[in-house]
Amino acid sequence: MSLADDARAELSAWPAPDAGQERLRRAYLEHIDAHPDALHRSCTAGHITASAAVLDPSGTKGVLTLHGRIGLWLQTGGHCEETDATLLGAALREAEEESGIAGLRPVPGPVRLDRHRVPCAGGTWHLDVQYAVIAPDGAALSIDPDESADLGWFPVDDLPEPTDDACRALFAAASAAVRAHSG
Repeated sequence: MSLADDARAELSAWPAPDAGQERLRRAYLEHIDAHPDALHRSCTAGHITASAAVLDPSGTKGVLTLHGRIGLWLQTGGHCEETDATLLGAALREAEEESGIAGLRPVPGPVRLDRHRVPCAGGTWHLDVQYAVIAPDGAALSIDPDESADLGWFPVDDLPEPTDDACRALFAAASAAVRAHSG
């Protein structure tokens, strides 16, 4: 199965939580069907990316990375690579690279979708598929200066500034998913 096939299957099976997320889900599927390179940064019409809200086992604290170029506190994540077999695998790879935490456990399925404008490829769109992952209890962070300007654990209901509404929405959804998965 190709990464595009995995993305199509993942998005087709995902029960969107509301009408806005359902519109995005359908738009992502149409984008994948219309662009053979939709999962690679070479797709200038926009490309599918994968990110993860990294949470502690209680779902009350999350890891945010201070994005060096954008200057915002954001979830871990980024572009799919040629070696990624699945969207979830891409999100886990990015989360581990950016947080330094090994042994992350995913909550099944995406928790949100977010489409946002980015400067890469001369200005395009990220069609982000967002997951929730659980860090081992007491996990320590390890910053890689090539990945992040700063890194930290923060209360999910009190994320640092500057961040954005999409990040706040992701951590709220991820926290609820972790609590439901654990309970």
